[in-house]
Amino acid sequence: MPRKAGPIVKRSIPNVKKVLAVASGKGGVGKSTLALNLAFALALHSNPTTNTRLRVGILDLDIFGPSIPTLMGLQNSGEPELTAGGAILPLTNHGLPCMSMGFLIPSTTPASDPSSHGDNTDTPIVWRGLMVQKAVQQLLFDVDWSKDGHGLDVLVIDMPPGTGDVPLTLGQLVNVDGAVIISTPQDVALSDVRKGIAMLKKVSVPITGLILNQSYYLCPTCATPTPRYIFGPPDGFRQVAQRLAVPILGELPLVQGVSSSADAGRPYVLGSQKTVEETDGAGGLAWKESMGRVADLVVSSLKLQ
Repeated sequence: MPRKAGPIVKRSIPNVKKVLAVASGKGGVGKSTLALNLAFALALHSNPTTNTRLRVGILDLDIFGPSIPTLMGLQNSGEPELTAGGAILPLTNHGLPCMSMGFLIPSTTPASDPSSHGDNTDTPIVWRGLMVQKAVQQLLFDVDWSKDGHGLDVLVIDMPPGTGDVPLTLGQLVNVDGAVIISTPQDVALSDVRKGIAMLKKVSVPITGLILNQSYYLCPTCATPTPRYIFGPPDGFRQVAQRLAVPILGELPLVQGVSSSADAGRPYVLGSQKTVEETDGAGGLAWKESMGRVADLVVSSLKLQ
C-alpha cells in the first residue's frame, strides 16, 4: 500500500530571527520599491539588546521578474560566491545584504559583444511549476545570511504579485512572522488585495497591515500644496481594511524622486531631509515620514524592540 504523506512542517530560515513578507495582489503597484525602502527603514532602527542597528536583509522571490538587483544597484554583478558548505552568499550594497534570482541567471548576450558586460537583464526564465518551487526552496534555505557569526534580526521578502506557486510555497514551508500588503487606490487593485489576504490567511500567515501607495500627489513647487487624488480617493482602500479588520500602516504619496532613485539603485529612504525637500518638496517629506511610521509599526508588530 502507498504511504500516506504527513503534514508539511513549517520551519525557520537559517540565521534569520523574523520573516516579513511584502506582497500585493496586483502587479505594478510599487511593491518591490516599497519592500526595499521598508527594509532600509527597518535597518535604521536599533536593537535594544545589542545596542546596534537592526540586521536586515532582503530576499527577492519574484522568480520571473526580479527587481531587487536593479533597485539595489547590483544588476550584472555576476554570480554570488558560495561558502565551503555550498551555501549561497548574499550580495551587499548600501550596507544591506540581498539575494535574488536575478543574480543566478546567465546572460543571453553573446560573449563576443564587448558592450554586454555579462548583461542578463533580458534573460527570460521559462520554467514550469516544479522548477519554480525548487528555486524558491533554494533561495529560502540555501542562502547564508550569517555575517561575522551573526544572523539577521529580520528578513524582508519581496513576493511576486498574485496568489500562485511562490506565495503558497512560502506560506507552507516557512514560519512567516508577518505580511505587509501593498495596493493602489483603484478598485481593480483592491479586488486582488482581498484575494491575496484570503490566500495568506489560508496558510496561516499573519497580516501585519496594509499600505496604500500612490495615494495622493502634492505639487512640489506650489506654496500651499493640497492633495490631488490622481488615481481616486482612498475611501475604497479604507473600507477594505475596515471590512477585513486589517490595520492601515500608511498612505504614501506619489513622488517622482521615489521612481528615479529606484531606477538609479538608491533607496529613497536614505536620502537626506534637505535633498528630499529640494527635489520633491512636501510630497517627498511626507513620503519619508510615512515610511518611517510604517517601519515603527512593523518593528512593534514583530517585537523587534
